[in-house]
Amino acid sequence: MIIQRVVLNSRPGKNGVPVAENFRLEQSTIADIIQVGQVRVRTLYLSVDPYMRCRMNEDTGSDYLLPWQLSEVADGGGIGVVEESKKDNLAKGDFVTSFNWPWQTVAILDGSLLQKLDPQLVSGRLSYFLGAAGITGLTALLGIKEKGHVAVGANQTMVVSGAAGACGSLAGQIGRLEGCSRVVGIAGTDEKCSILVQEMGFDAAINYKKGDVAKQLRELCPGGVDVYFDNVGGDISDTVISQMNQNSHIILCGQISQYNKDVPYPPPLPPDIEKLRKERNITRERFLVLNYMDKQEASVLQLCQWIQEGKLKVRETVVEGLANIGVAFQSMMNGGNIGKQIVSVSK
Repeated sequence: MIIQRVVLNSRPGKNGVPVAENFRLEQSTIADIIQVGQVRVRTLYLSVDPYMRCRMNEDTGSDYLLPWQLSEVADGGGIGVVEESKKDNLAKGDFVTSFNWPWQTVAILDGSLLQKLDPQLVSGRLSYFLGAAGITGLTALLGIKEKGHVAVGANQTMVVSGAAGACGSLAGQIGRLEGCSRVVGIAGTDEKCSILVQEMGFDAAINYKKGDVAKQLRELCPGGVDVYFDNVGGDISDTVISQMNQNSHIILCGQISQYNKDVPYPPPLPPDIEKLRKERNITRERFLVLNYMDKQEASVLQLCQWIQEGKLKVRETVVEGLANIGVAFQSMMNGGNIGKQIVSVSK
Protein backbone atom coordinates (compact mmCIF):
# COMPACT_ATOMS: atom_id res chain seq x y z
CA MET A 1 0.00 0.00 0.00
CA ILE A 2 1.32 3.43 -0.94
CA ILE A 3 1.25 6.06 1.81
CA GLN A 4 2.63 9.50 2.54
CA ARG A 5 4.92 10.13 5.47
CA VAL A 6 7.02 12.92 6.97
CA VAL A 7 10.65 12.24 7.83
CA LEU A 8 13.37 14.27 9.55
CA ASN A 9 15.16 15.91 6.64
CA SER A 10 17.88 17.72 8.58
CA ARG A 11 18.81 18.73 12.11
CA PRO A 12 18.74 22.41 13.09
CA GLY A 13 21.77 21.91 15.34
CA LYS A 14 21.69 22.10 19.12
CA ASN A 15 21.67 25.90 19.07
CA GLY A 16 19.72 26.32 15.84
CA VAL A 17 16.16 27.44 15.27
CA PRO A 18 13.99 24.75 13.64
CA VAL A 19 12.37 25.51 10.29
CA ALA A 20 9.78 23.73 8.15
CA GLU A 21 12.52 22.49 5.84
CA ASN A 22 13.90 20.29 8.62
CA PHE A 23 11.06 17.93 7.63
CA ARG A 24 10.36 16.24 4.30
CA LEU A 25 7.18 14.72 2.86
CA GLU A 26 7.70 11.57 0.86
CA GLN A 27 5.90 8.52 -0.48
CA SER A 28 6.48 5.12 1.06
CA THR A 29 4.78 1.75 1.30
CA ILE A 30 3.41 -0.47 4.04
CA ALA A 31 2.45 -4.15 3.93
CA ASP A 32 -0.93 -5.11 2.53
CA ILE A 33 -1.38 -7.83 5.15
CA ILE A 34 -1.31 -7.31 8.92
CA GLN A 35 -0.12 -9.85 11.47
CA VAL A 36 -1.83 -11.17 14.60
CA GLY A 37 -1.93 -8.44 17.25
CA GLN A 38 -1.58 -5.64 14.71
CA VAL A 39 -4.06 -3.06 13.44
CA ARG A 40 -4.05 -0.88 10.35
CA VAL A 41 -5.05 2.66 11.15
CA ARG A 42 -5.80 5.77 9.14
CA THR A 43 -4.34 8.87 10.74
CA LEU A 44 -6.78 11.64 11.64
CA TYR A 45 -4.84 14.06 13.86
CA LEU A 46 -1.22 14.59 14.85
CA SER A 47 0.13 16.75 17.65
CA VAL A 48 3.16 19.05 17.46
CA ASP A 49 4.67 19.96 20.82
CA PRO A 50 7.65 21.94 22.16
CA TYR A 51 9.36 18.84 23.61
CA MET A 52 9.84 17.58 20.06
CA ARG A 53 12.57 20.18 19.57
CA CYS A 54 14.78 18.00 21.79
CA ARG A 55 14.10 15.01 19.52
CA MET A 56 15.59 16.88 16.56
CA ASN A 57 19.04 16.63 18.19
CA GLU A 58 21.26 13.55 18.00
CA ASP A 59 21.23 13.61 21.80
CA THR A 60 17.86 14.64 23.27
CA GLY A 61 19.41 15.42 26.64
CA SER A 62 16.75 13.24 28.25
CA ASP A 63 16.64 9.61 29.26
CA TYR A 64 12.97 9.21 28.27
CA LEU A 65 13.07 10.79 24.79
CA LEU A 66 14.57 9.05 21.77
CA PRO A 67 16.00 11.22 18.98
CA TRP A 68 14.38 11.24 15.57
CA GLN A 69 16.69 9.72 12.96
CA LEU A 70 17.53 11.42 9.66
CA SER A 71 15.38 10.21 6.75
CA GLU A 72 13.25 8.18 9.17
CA VAL A 73 9.60 8.88 9.94
CA ALA A 74 8.96 11.25 12.84
CA ASP A 75 6.39 10.40 15.50
CA GLY A 76 4.48 11.83 18.45
CA GLY A 77 0.96 12.01 19.81
CA GLY A 78 -1.63 10.93 17.27
CA ILE A 79 -5.21 9.80 16.77
CA GLY A 80 -6.62 7.56 14.07
CA VAL A 81 -9.40 5.21 13.12
CA VAL A 82 -8.99 1.44 12.82
CA GLU A 83 -9.41 0.17 9.25
CA GLU A 84 -8.47 -3.47 9.92
CA SER A 85 -7.73 -5.27 13.17
CA LYS A 86 -6.17 -8.53 14.30
CA LYS A 87 -6.22 -7.41 17.93
CA ASP A 88 -9.07 -8.85 20.02
CA ASN A 89 -10.16 -5.67 21.80
CA LEU A 90 -10.04 -3.40 18.74
CA ALA A 91 -12.46 -3.40 15.80
CA LYS A 92 -12.85 -1.59 12.51
CA GLY A 93 -14.18 1.91 13.14
CA ASP A 94 -12.70 2.27 16.64
CA PHE A 95 -10.86 5.51 17.40
CA VAL A 96 -7.43 5.00 18.97
CA THR A 97 -4.47 7.05 20.17
CA SER A 98 -0.78 6.60 20.96
CA PHE A 99 2.11 8.73 22.26
CA ASN A 100 4.28 7.36 19.43
CA TRP A 101 2.12 7.71 16.35
CA PRO A 102 4.11 7.83 13.10
CA TRP A 103 3.67 10.94 10.97
CA GLN A 104 2.10 9.13 8.04
CA THR A 105 -1.32 8.82 6.44
CA VAL A 106 -1.80 5.10 7.16
CA ALA A 107 0.16 2.89 9.55
CA ILE A 108 0.34 -0.67 10.85
CA LEU A 109 0.73 -0.56 14.63
CA ASP A 110 0.99 -2.94 17.56
CA GLY A 111 -2.54 -3.03 18.96
CA SER A 112 -1.29 -3.46 22.52
CA LEU A 113 0.28 0.02 22.37
CA LEU A 114 -2.97 1.74 21.38
CA GLN A 115 -5.57 3.26 23.68
CA LYS A 116 -9.21 3.17 22.62
CA LEU A 117 -11.04 6.49 22.77
CA ASP A 118 -14.65 7.37 23.58
CA PRO A 119 -15.62 10.39 21.43
CA GLN A 120 -18.64 11.09 23.64
CA LEU A 121 -16.34 12.19 26.46
CA VAL A 122 -15.36 15.23 24.37
CA SER A 123 -18.66 15.69 22.50
CA GLY A 124 -17.10 14.31 19.34
CA ARG A 125 -14.09 16.65 19.29
CA LEU A 126 -11.52 13.88 18.91
CA SER A 127 -8.58 16.26 18.62
CA TYR A 128 -9.15 17.26 22.27
CA PHE A 129 -7.63 13.90 23.23
CA LEU A 130 -4.29 15.30 22.01
CA GLY A 131 -4.72 18.50 24.01
CA ALA A 132 -7.09 19.45 26.81
CA ALA A 133 -8.24 15.85 27.40
CA GLY A 134 -4.87 14.31 26.57
CA ILE A 135 -1.24 14.59 27.57
CA THR A 136 -1.35 18.39 27.54
CA GLY A 137 -4.28 18.61 29.93
CA LEU A 138 -2.80 15.87 32.09
CA THR A 139 0.47 17.79 32.32
CA ALA A 140 -1.35 20.92 33.48
CA LEU A 141 -3.63 19.14 35.95
CA LEU A 142 -1.12 16.71 37.44
CA GLY A 143 1.61 19.35 37.52
CA ILE A 144 -0.60 21.58 39.64
CA LYS A 145 -1.79 18.76 41.88
CA GLU A 146 1.58 17.08 42.36
CA LYS A 147 3.99 20.04 42.42
CA GLY A 148 1.87 23.17 42.95
CA HIS A 149 0.59 22.48 46.47
CA VAL A 150 -2.56 24.46 45.73
CA ALA A 151 -5.09 24.50 48.58
CA VAL A 152 -8.64 25.84 48.54
CA GLY A 153 -8.97 28.87 50.79
CA ALA A 154 -5.22 29.50 51.04
CA ASN A 155 -5.47 32.76 49.05
CA GLN A 156 -2.70 31.73 46.67
CA THR A 157 -1.56 33.68 43.61
CA MET A 158 -0.46 31.71 40.56
CA VAL A 159 1.59 33.05 37.64
CA VAL A 160 1.75 31.16 34.34
CA SER A 161 4.40 31.86 31.71
CA GLY A 162 3.74 30.83 28.13
CA ALA A 163 0.16 31.30 29.24
CA ALA A 164 -1.40 31.35 25.78
CA GLY A 165 0.20 28.06 24.76
CA ALA A 166 -1.35 24.62 24.83
CA CYS A 167 -0.41 23.82 28.41
CA GLY A 168 -0.32 27.31 29.88
CA SER A 169 -3.82 28.25 28.77
CA LEU A 170 -5.15 25.17 30.56
CA ALA A 171 -2.89 25.51 33.62
CA GLY A 172 -4.22 28.93 34.53
CA GLN A 173 -7.80 27.75 34.36
CA ILE A 174 -7.05 24.57 36.30
CA GLY A 175 -5.17 26.56 38.94
CA ARG A 176 -8.35 28.54 39.54
CA LEU A 177 -10.51 25.40 39.57
CA GLU A 178 -8.15 23.79 42.09
CA GLY A 179 -8.33 26.75 44.45
CA CYS A 180 -6.02 29.63 43.49
CA SER A 181 -7.60 32.99 44.31
CA ARG A 182 -5.65 34.94 41.68
CA VAL A 183 -4.18 33.85 38.33
CA VAL A 184 -1.91 36.02 36.18
CA GLY A 185 -0.64 35.00 32.76
CA ILE A 186 2.40 36.08 30.77
CA ALA A 187 2.17 35.99 26.97
CA GLY A 188 3.69 37.66 23.91
CA THR A 189 0.93 39.70 22.27
CA ASP A 190 -1.95 41.95 23.32
CA GLU A 191 -4.37 39.59 21.53
CA LYS A 192 -3.19 36.62 23.58
CA CYS A 193 -3.41 38.61 26.80
CA SER A 194 -6.95 39.69 25.94
CA ILE A 195 -8.05 36.10 25.26
CA LEU A 196 -6.55 34.91 28.55
CA VAL A 197 -8.56 37.44 30.53
CA GLN A 198 -11.80 37.66 28.57
CA GLU A 199 -12.17 34.03 27.50
CA MET A 200 -10.17 31.91 29.90
CA GLY A 201 -10.81 33.66 33.18
CA PHE A 202 -7.31 34.86 34.07
CA ASP A 203 -7.44 37.85 36.41
CA ALA A 204 -4.79 39.65 34.39
CA ALA A 205 -2.17 39.08 31.71
CA ILE A 206 1.18 40.70 30.95
CA ASN A 207 2.57 41.20 27.45
CA TYR A 208 6.25 40.55 28.18
CA LYS A 209 7.25 42.36 24.99
CA LYS A 210 5.83 45.61 26.34
CA GLY A 211 6.85 47.58 29.40
CA ASP A 212 8.56 46.49 32.58
CA VAL A 213 7.52 42.91 33.43
CA ALA A 214 8.88 43.08 36.99
CA LYS A 215 6.97 46.31 37.67
CA GLN A 216 3.74 44.90 36.22
CA LEU A 217 4.11 41.74 38.28
CA ARG A 218 4.51 43.75 41.48
CA GLU A 219 1.33 45.67 40.65
CA LEU A 220 -0.71 42.60 39.66
CA CYS A 221 0.60 40.33 42.42
CA PRO A 222 0.86 42.68 45.43
CA GLY A 223 1.04 39.75 47.85
CA GLY A 224 3.80 38.04 45.89
CA VAL A 225 3.66 34.78 43.93
CA ASP A 226 2.85 31.46 45.60
CA VAL A 227 2.73 29.11 42.58
CA TYR A 228 4.60 29.56 39.30
CA PHE A 229 3.71 27.33 36.35
CA ASP A 230 6.89 27.66 34.31
CA ASN A 231 6.68 26.90 30.59
CA VAL A 232 9.50 29.10 29.32
CA GLY A 233 12.51 29.51 31.61
CA GLY A 234 15.08 32.21 30.93
CA ASP A 235 14.73 35.88 31.84
CA ILE A 236 10.96 35.73 32.31
CA SER A 237 11.28 32.98 34.88
CA ASP A 238 14.09 34.77 36.69
CA THR A 239 11.81 37.80 36.99
CA VAL A 240 8.92 35.76 38.38
CA ILE A 241 11.08 33.79 40.81
CA SER A 242 12.47 37.02 42.24
CA GLN A 243 8.93 37.89 43.38
CA MET A 244 7.99 34.50 44.81
CA ASN A 245 7.10 34.11 48.46
CA GLN A 246 8.71 32.03 51.19
CA ASN A 247 7.90 28.30 50.82
CA SER A 248 6.35 28.80 47.38
CA HIS A 249 6.43 26.36 44.48
CA ILE A 250 7.61 26.28 40.86
CA ILE A 251 5.93 23.75 38.57
CA LEU A 252 8.73 23.04 36.12
CA CYS A 253 6.74 22.12 33.04
CA GLY A 254 8.85 23.36 30.12
CA GLN A 255 11.69 25.68 29.19
CA ILE A 256 10.89 26.59 25.60
CA SER A 257 13.14 29.67 25.65
CA GLN A 258 16.08 27.31 26.22
CA TYR A 259 15.28 24.52 23.74
CA ASN A 260 17.41 26.00 20.96
CA LYS A 261 20.42 26.25 23.29
CA ASP A 262 22.94 23.57 24.23
CA VAL A 263 22.16 23.54 27.96
CA PRO A 264 21.19 20.74 30.36
CA TYR A 265 17.55 20.20 31.34
CA PRO A 266 16.37 21.70 33.52
CA PRO A 267 18.68 24.63 32.83
CA PRO A 268 20.47 25.93 35.94
CA LEU A 269 19.27 29.24 37.33
CA PRO A 270 21.63 32.24 37.44
CA PRO A 271 23.60 32.22 40.75
CA ASP A 272 21.72 35.16 42.28
CA ILE A 273 18.32 33.64 41.46
CA GLU A 274 19.38 30.22 42.73
CA LYS A 275 20.61 31.82 45.96
CA LEU A 276 17.25 33.56 46.39
CA ARG A 277 15.38 30.32 45.63
CA LYS A 278 17.26 28.49 48.37
CA GLU A 279 16.85 31.32 50.88
CA ARG A 280 13.09 31.37 50.35
CA ASN A 281 12.79 27.57 50.22
CA ILE A 282 11.14 27.67 46.80
CA THR A 283 10.68 24.17 45.36
CA ARG A 284 11.78 23.64 41.73
CA GLU A 285 11.61 19.95 40.97
CA ARG A 286 11.63 18.34 37.56
CA PHE A 287 8.12 17.27 36.60
CA LEU A 288 7.41 14.46 34.12
CA VAL A 289 3.77 13.59 33.60
CA LEU A 290 4.65 10.07 32.44
CA ASN A 291 5.61 9.29 36.06
CA TYR A 292 1.96 9.70 37.09
CA MET A 293 0.19 7.51 34.55
CA ASP A 294 -1.51 5.58 37.35
CA LYS A 295 -3.65 8.71 37.75
CA GLN A 296 -4.32 9.11 34.03
CA GLU A 297 -7.81 7.62 33.78
CA ALA A 298 -9.33 9.56 36.67
CA SER A 299 -7.60 12.76 35.56
CA VAL A 300 -8.83 12.49 31.96
CA LEU A 301 -12.38 12.01 33.21
CA GLN A 302 -12.01 15.13 35.37
CA LEU A 303 -10.72 17.14 32.40
CA CYS A 304 -13.56 15.91 30.17
CA GLN A 305 -16.10 16.81 32.83
CA TRP A 306 -14.73 20.35 33.11
CA ILE A 307 -14.79 20.70 29.31
CA GLN A 308 -18.40 19.53 29.05
CA GLU A 309 -19.44 21.83 31.89
CA GLY A 310 -17.79 24.78 30.16
CA LYS A 311 -15.39 25.30 33.08
CA LEU A 312 -12.33 24.57 30.94
CA LYS A 313 -12.15 26.62 27.73
CA VAL A 314 -10.20 25.02 24.90
CA ARG A 315 -8.34 26.73 22.07
CA GLU A 316 -6.90 24.83 19.11
CA THR A 317 -4.96 25.92 16.05
CA VAL A 318 -5.66 23.30 13.37
CA VAL A 319 -3.43 23.06 10.30
CA GLU A 320 -4.79 21.02 7.41
CA GLY A 321 -2.69 18.40 5.66
CA LEU A 322 0.29 16.22 6.52
CA ALA A 323 2.41 18.24 4.07
CA ASN A 324 2.08 21.26 6.36
CA ILE A 325 3.27 19.65 9.58
CA GLY A 326 6.72 21.24 9.26
CA VAL A 327 5.11 24.68 8.95
CA ALA A 328 2.93 23.91 11.97
CA PHE A 329 5.98 22.89 13.98
CA GLN A 330 7.89 26.05 13.07
CA SER A 331 4.88 28.22 13.95
CA MET A 332 4.44 26.48 17.30
CA MET A 333 8.11 26.92 18.21
CA ASN A 334 7.86 30.61 17.32
CA GLY A 335 4.85 31.05 19.59
CA GLY A 336 2.64 31.98 16.68
CA ASN A 337 -0.49 30.14 17.77
CA ILE A 338 -2.93 30.22 20.67
CA GLY A 339 -3.65 26.96 22.46
CA LYS A 340 -2.87 23.51 21.12
CA GLN A 341 -1.30 23.04 17.68
CA ILE A 342 -2.94 20.17 15.77
CA VAL A 343 -2.45 18.83 12.25
CA SER A 344 -5.53 17.36 10.60
CA VAL A 345 -4.33 14.59 8.31
CA SER A 346 -7.57 13.16 6.91
CA LYS A 347 -11.29 13.30 7.55
